[in-house]
Amino acid sequence: MTGMASAHTTPAGHRPGLRERKKIQTRQAIRRAAYRLFAEQGYDATPVDRIAAAADVSPSTVFRYFPAKEDIVLTDEYDEAMAAGIRDRPLDEPPVSSLRRVLIDMARRLTDDEREEMLTRLTLIRQVPALRARMGEGMAKTGTMLGEVLAERSGRSPEDFEVRVLVGAVLGALQEAVFHCFDHHRVETMEDSVDRALGMLARGLPL
Repeated sequence: MTGMASAHTTPAGHRPGLRERKKIQTRQAIRRAAYRLFAEQGYDATPVDRIAAAADVSPSTVFRYFPAKEDIVLTDEYDEAMAAGIRDRPLDEPPVSSLRRVLIDMARRLTDDEREEMLTRLTLIRQVPALRARMGEGMAKTGTMLGEVLAERSGRSPEDFEVRVLVGAVLGALQEAVFHCFDHHRVETMEDSVDRALGMLARGLPL
Protein backbone atom coordinates (compact mmCIF):
# COMPACT_ATOMS: atom_id res chain seq x y z
CA MET A 1 0.00 0.00 0.00
CA THR A 2 1.20 3.47 -0.85
CA GLY A 3 2.34 5.99 1.60
CA MET A 4 3.33 4.66 4.96
CA ALA A 5 6.40 2.48 5.21
CA SER A 6 9.72 1.32 3.90
CA ALA A 7 12.44 -1.19 4.56
CA HIS A 8 12.95 0.01 8.13
CA THR A 9 9.39 -0.57 9.29
CA THR A 10 9.31 -4.35 9.37
CA PRO A 11 7.99 -5.89 12.60
CA ALA A 12 10.48 -7.11 15.15
CA GLY A 13 11.86 -10.52 14.22
CA HIS A 14 11.26 -10.07 10.49
CA ARG A 15 14.46 -8.41 9.32
CA PRO A 16 15.02 -9.13 5.60
CA GLY A 17 17.92 -11.39 4.56
CA LEU A 18 21.05 -10.12 2.84
CA ARG A 19 19.74 -10.62 -0.70
CA GLU A 20 16.49 -8.86 0.08
CA ARG A 21 18.32 -6.00 1.81
CA LYS A 22 20.44 -5.48 -1.33
CA LYS A 23 17.30 -5.38 -3.44
CA ILE A 24 15.76 -2.87 -1.06
CA GLN A 25 18.90 -0.71 -1.22
CA THR A 26 18.74 -0.71 -5.04
CA ARG A 27 15.07 0.22 -5.00
CA GLN A 28 15.76 3.03 -2.54
CA ALA A 29 18.65 4.35 -4.65
CA ILE A 30 16.36 4.48 -7.68
CA ARG A 31 13.63 6.20 -5.67
CA ARG A 32 16.00 8.82 -4.25
CA ALA A 33 17.34 9.63 -7.71
CA ALA A 34 13.82 9.84 -9.09
CA TYR A 35 12.55 12.13 -6.32
CA ARG A 36 15.50 14.46 -6.81
CA LEU A 37 14.91 14.66 -10.56
CA PHE A 38 11.15 15.05 -10.16
CA ALA A 39 11.78 18.03 -7.86
CA GLU A 40 14.25 19.59 -10.31
CA GLN A 41 12.55 18.86 -13.63
CA GLY A 42 8.99 17.79 -12.90
CA TYR A 43 7.53 14.30 -13.03
CA ASP A 44 6.38 14.31 -16.65
CA ALA A 45 9.68 15.78 -17.91
CA THR A 46 11.81 13.08 -16.28
CA PRO A 47 12.32 9.92 -18.40
CA VAL A 48 13.30 6.58 -16.92
CA ASP A 49 16.71 6.56 -18.62
CA ARG A 50 17.63 9.77 -16.82
CA ILE A 51 16.54 8.25 -13.50
CA ALA A 52 18.66 5.17 -14.24
CA ALA A 53 21.72 7.31 -14.98
CA ALA A 54 21.26 9.31 -11.77
CA ALA A 55 20.93 6.06 -9.75
CA ASP A 56 23.96 4.52 -11.54
CA VAL A 57 21.96 1.57 -12.84
CA SER A 58 20.73 0.53 -16.26
CA PRO A 59 17.21 1.33 -17.51
CA SER A 60 16.52 -2.41 -17.56
CA THR A 61 17.37 -2.55 -13.85
CA VAL A 62 14.89 0.22 -13.15
CA PHE A 63 12.18 -1.68 -15.02
CA ARG A 64 13.12 -4.91 -13.22
CA TYR A 65 12.24 -3.26 -9.92
CA PHE A 66 9.53 -0.91 -11.19
CA PRO A 67 7.52 -2.08 -14.24
CA ALA A 68 6.39 1.52 -14.91
CA LYS A 69 7.67 4.95 -13.89
CA GLU A 70 4.59 5.42 -11.72
CA ASP A 71 5.61 2.42 -9.63
CA ILE A 72 8.75 4.23 -8.45
CA VAL A 73 6.47 6.47 -6.42
CA LEU A 74 3.68 4.01 -5.63
CA THR A 75 5.43 0.80 -4.53
CA ASP A 76 7.14 0.09 -1.22
CA GLU A 77 8.04 -2.79 1.11
CA TYR A 78 4.96 -2.26 3.21
CA ASP A 79 2.76 -5.21 2.25
CA GLU A 80 5.21 -7.94 3.24
CA ALA A 81 5.86 -6.31 6.60
CA MET A 82 2.15 -5.89 7.26
CA ALA A 83 1.40 -9.52 6.37
CA ALA A 84 4.16 -10.78 8.66
CA GLY A 85 2.92 -8.61 11.51
CA ILE A 86 -0.67 -9.80 11.16
CA ARG A 87 0.39 -13.44 11.12
CA ASP A 88 2.17 -12.87 14.43
CA ARG A 89 -0.95 -11.58 16.17
CA PRO A 90 -3.07 -13.93 18.35
CA LEU A 91 -5.60 -15.89 16.30
CA ASP A 92 -8.44 -15.01 18.67
CA GLU A 93 -7.85 -11.28 18.24
CA PRO A 94 -10.45 -9.49 16.05
CA PRO A 95 -8.96 -8.81 12.59
CA VAL A 96 -9.39 -5.03 12.77
CA SER A 97 -7.66 -5.02 16.16
CA SER A 98 -4.75 -7.00 14.72
CA LEU A 99 -4.41 -4.61 11.79
CA ARG A 100 -4.65 -1.65 14.13
CA ARG A 101 -1.85 -2.88 16.37
CA VAL A 102 0.45 -3.79 13.46
CA LEU A 103 -0.06 -0.57 11.50
CA ILE A 104 0.29 1.73 14.49
CA ASP A 105 3.52 -0.02 15.44
CA MET A 106 4.85 0.38 11.91
CA ALA A 107 3.85 4.05 11.77
CA ARG A 108 5.57 4.75 15.09
CA ARG A 109 8.80 3.28 13.77
CA LEU A 110 9.01 5.65 10.82
CA THR A 111 12.15 7.78 10.93
CA ASP A 112 12.17 11.48 10.11
CA ASP A 113 13.65 10.68 6.69
CA GLU A 114 10.89 8.16 6.00
CA ARG A 115 8.23 10.68 6.98
CA GLU A 116 9.83 13.20 4.62
CA GLU A 117 9.80 10.61 1.83
CA MET A 118 6.15 9.91 2.57
CA LEU A 119 5.38 13.61 2.18
CA THR A 120 7.20 13.66 -1.17
CA ARG A 121 5.25 10.65 -2.41
CA LEU A 122 1.88 12.00 -1.31
CA THR A 123 2.64 15.38 -2.90
CA LEU A 124 3.39 13.67 -6.21
CA ILE A 125 0.25 11.54 -6.01
CA ARG A 126 -1.85 14.63 -5.43
CA GLN A 127 -0.20 16.51 -8.31
CA VAL A 128 0.18 13.84 -11.03
CA PRO A 129 -2.98 12.32 -12.59
CA ALA A 130 -1.06 9.29 -13.91
CA LEU A 131 -0.04 8.37 -10.37
CA ARG A 132 -3.57 8.63 -9.04
CA ALA A 133 -4.80 6.48 -11.92
CA ARG A 134 -2.27 3.72 -11.27
CA MET A 135 -2.66 3.91 -7.49
CA GLY A 136 -5.77 1.76 -7.72
CA GLU A 137 -3.73 -1.15 -9.06
CA GLY A 138 -1.40 -1.00 -6.06
CA MET A 139 -4.35 -0.86 -3.69
CA ALA A 140 -5.82 -3.93 -5.38
CA LYS A 141 -2.60 -5.87 -4.78
CA THR A 142 -2.60 -4.82 -1.12
CA GLY A 143 -6.22 -5.91 -0.90
CA THR A 144 -5.36 -9.32 -2.31
CA MET A 145 -2.60 -9.74 0.26
CA LEU A 146 -4.86 -8.67 3.13
CA GLY A 147 -7.63 -10.97 1.96
CA GLU A 148 -5.26 -13.94 1.90
CA VAL A 149 -3.88 -13.24 5.38
CA LEU A 150 -7.29 -12.62 6.93
CA ALA A 151 -8.66 -15.74 5.24
CA GLU A 152 -5.84 -17.78 6.77
CA ARG A 153 -6.75 -16.51 10.24
CA SER A 154 -10.47 -17.07 9.87
CA GLY A 155 -10.46 -20.35 7.94
CA ARG A 156 -12.41 -18.70 5.11
CA SER A 157 -11.71 -18.22 1.42
CA PRO A 158 -10.11 -14.92 0.30
CA GLU A 159 -13.17 -14.58 -1.97
CA ASP A 160 -15.56 -14.87 0.96
CA PHE A 161 -18.02 -11.94 0.90
CA GLU A 162 -17.33 -10.84 4.46
CA VAL A 163 -13.55 -11.02 3.94
CA ARG A 164 -13.76 -8.85 0.83
CA VAL A 165 -16.01 -6.29 2.50
CA LEU A 166 -13.68 -6.08 5.50
CA VAL A 167 -10.63 -5.62 3.25
CA GLY A 168 -12.37 -2.90 1.26
CA ALA A 169 -13.39 -1.06 4.42
CA VAL A 170 -9.87 -1.27 5.87
CA LEU A 171 -8.21 -0.01 2.68
CA GLY A 172 -10.63 2.88 2.40
CA ALA A 173 -10.08 3.85 6.02
CA LEU A 174 -6.30 3.70 5.69
CA GLN A 175 -6.24 5.75 2.51
CA GLU A 176 -8.33 8.47 4.12
CA ALA A 177 -6.13 8.44 7.22
CA VAL A 178 -2.99 8.91 5.11
CA PHE A 179 -4.42 11.71 2.98
CA HIS A 180 -5.96 13.41 6.01
CA CYS A 181 -2.48 13.74 7.50
CA PHE A 182 -1.11 15.10 4.25
CA ASP A 183 -3.95 17.54 3.60
CA HIS A 184 -3.62 18.95 7.11
CA HIS A 185 0.20 19.00 7.04
CA ARG A 186 0.41 16.55 9.94
CA VAL A 187 2.38 13.63 8.54
CA GLU A 188 4.13 13.32 11.90
CA THR A 189 0.82 12.18 13.44
CA MET A 190 0.31 9.25 11.05
CA GLU A 191 -0.08 6.70 13.84
CA ASP A 192 -2.81 8.77 15.49
CA SER A 193 -4.78 8.99 12.24
CA VAL A 194 -4.44 5.25 11.58
CA ASP A 195 -5.53 4.51 15.15
CA ARG A 196 -8.52 6.81 14.81
CA ALA A 197 -9.60 5.39 11.43
CA LEU A 198 -9.39 1.74 12.44
CA GLY A 199 -10.95 2.56 15.78
CA MET A 200 -13.99 3.85 13.90
CA LEU A 201 -14.17 0.58 11.99
CA ALA A 202 -13.90 -1.45 15.17
CA ARG A 203 -16.79 0.53 16.70
CA GLY A 204 -19.02 0.07 13.65
CA LEU A 205 -18.36 3.46 12.01
CA PRO A 206 -20.25 5.67 14.49
CA LEU A 207 -21.04 9.29 13.56
